[in-house]
Amino acid sequence: MTLSIRNQLPGTVTTVQPGEVMAAVKIRLDGGQDLTAAITSEAVEQLALAPGATVRALVKSTEVSLATNRVDGLSIRNQLPGTITHLTIGEVMACVKVAVDGGELTAAITKDAATDLGLFVGSDVVALIKSTEVSLATA
Repeated sequence: MTLSIRNQLPGTVTTVQPGEVMAAVKIRLDGGQDLTAAITSEAVEQLALAPGATVRALVKSTEVSLATNRVDGLSIRNQLPGTITHLTIGEVMACVKVAVDGGELTAAITKDAATDLGLFVGSDVVALIKSTEVSLATA
């Protein structure tokens, strides 16, 4: 299957915290970072997710926010440090490619945000991803 979702990070499930409707699935990405996905309990069952399962974390580029440093006091669980490898700034939006340990993330942010943050190729950033915006796929 080919997907338009650019951000596809491989990893291994470390824990599954079940709930009545949703579950929190913690993943150790191949680059060593931890990522949390909040998915339906039905999806956990259908994908047969358990510790040790190999998965791919999928995140749309429009769901990746960027910060110039780690952010404390924030409900966003996933904060992945990286370095900008490519930056395209258009009339309204910017496309930012960020190298993270074990892969690459693409963030689609506004031109104003890219300008206000002073982003440039080579600058360090932190990719912020809400756990509810992480989907999981199995092979």
